[in-house]
Formats: sequence, structure tokens, C-alpha cells
Amino acid sequence: MANVLMQLSDGLASVVETAGPSLVRVEGRRRLAASGLIWSADGIIATANHVVTDRGQPKVGLADGRTLNADVIGRDPSTDLALLKIDASGLPVLPLADPEDLRVGHFVLALGRPGRGAQATLGIISALGDSWRTGAGGTIDRYLQTDVVMYPGFSGGPLVGAGGEIIGLNSSALARGVSITIPHGTVAQVAAALMTHGKVKQGYLGIKTQAVRLPEGLGAELDQETGLLIAGVEPGSPADSGGLFMGDTIVRFAGQPIRHPDDLLSRLNGAALDQKTPITVLRSGQLQELQIQVGEKA
Repeated sequence: MANVLMQLSDGLASVVETAGPSLVRVEGRRRLAASGLIWSADGIIATANHVVTDRGQPKVGLADGRTLNADVIGRDPSTDLALLKIDASGLPVLPLADPEDLRVGHFVLALGRPGRGAQATLGIISALGDSWRTGAGGTIDRYLQTDVVMYPGFSGGPLVGAGGEIIGLNSSALARGVSITIPHGTVAQVAAALMTHGKVKQGYLGIKTQAVRLPEGLGAELDQETGLLIAGVEPGSPADSGGLFMGDTIVRFAGQPIRHPDDLLSRLNGAALDQKTPITVLRSGQLQELQIQVGEKA
């Protein structure tokens, strides 16, 4: 038993040593520094949005002792992610974990570098689930909860598996009382948007909605029990221009069922903003399909 524990201990220590060079310190706020991860070898750093304020230029501390000025490429408060750029190249990048290999109970390590040295805390994956929406309206592609202790300064640092692969970035701002990790798939998607636009574009219709039960026959036909009743339409909004009316009930967006407000918000964030999108509504007892030009949320 002692040999097994020693092997496990040595293996975990080796993971920290291997991942350490890809772990950075982020000095982006007045209080304790936070952590970040080298996302690409040419100096792109992924970190948590809430640890980068608008006060002054952030700095990034590398494992080799250098501290470099960083430019903010973009930020997405809705997923608590930010992307920085430092003037460096040939930086070490960790491999990505295969999401299909993750199981509840797997050992994981949360890594941080709020000081000069790498820090780590051990735990397990305690819950895995489907995609979800944050309180700020962002879409996270998978719910990933651990029991690791999020020490001060660990936000923005990576969660890694027992083999040292990146599972995602840790954030203490997305949920209270639980340790949440943003999967690397969401990080990659947000990073691509920030690199291209400096922000994550969010779709906008300009309506107020509430979930309502569909007529029994229609519900059986559509294989869904609820839709979204439009309770208000903003004048001059994309919904107004496209012909949506108060009293319409949205049941489909781009061919996908809409049962709850979160369904619509999720579809809007993935909608093409430069072309019309088919929206199916129940109006006066009949299904109608409208072509709506989705706007961009300011």
C-alpha cells in the first residue's frame, strides 16, 4: 500500500512539474495576483475575466521569472474569460484532454501561480452535466464541477487531469459555493471570438418572453409541451422589423425547439448575425414561419 501511495504522490508531483512552465501569474488587479494559462506558443494567455480590471496595463509573470506587459485582446464577462497577449514566442503549451474520457471520480489538479511558484490542490470531478447558461448569459458547453479548493489567486488557472492534460480553466465567479471549471472547448470558442472581434457577439431580438404550455394537440405534434409567449416587442428592434407580434408563441428557432427562455438565449448566441433566421411561431392557432434578421446585442 505504501508503494502505491508513493507512486501516486510522485505521479501527481510530476504532473505539477510538467504543467508548471505553462502556468503564469496574472497581475491585473490591485489586490492578490491571479493565474493564467499559456494558450498558444506565440504569447496568447487565457485567464479569468474578473481578475483583469480596467486599471492600467496587466502584467504576466512566466515560470522562468520574467514579468512582461500584456495587452488585453478581449474579454467576455458572460463566461468569465479574458485573453491577453505578451511579446514572447516558443512558449510551452499543454495538450488538451479528451472530454469523452472524463468521468465523475477522476482525480484532477487545480493549478495556480498567484506568486512566483506553481501551486496545486488535489480533488476529483464531482459532477458532469450538459451545457448551461451562466448568470451573466454566457453559454458553457458542459457543466464541470470539482471538489478542489479554490485558493485565493487560483482563478484563471487550469484544471488538469492525472496525465497533465488541460481539462479547462477554473473560475470562482461563475457559481457560489462550488468549484466550477470552464471546459477547454468553451475556452477555445470564446478565444476564437475574442481574437477575431475583441468580444463575443450576442444575438438580440428585442422581445420579452415567458414560457407557456402549448395546446395539447400541437404539443404532441411538435413533441414539446411548452413554447415562449412574446409578452412585449421593443419598437424598432429586429423582432419588430421582422414581424413578430406580442401574443405570438415561439416554438422553433432555426429549426430547433424552443421550450424555455434559456433555449432562445442559447440559440441567439450561436445565430449568424448577417443573415435571416427562420423562426416558427404559433399565431391565431396556426403555425407560421418568419424570416428574422437577428441583431447584435450592444
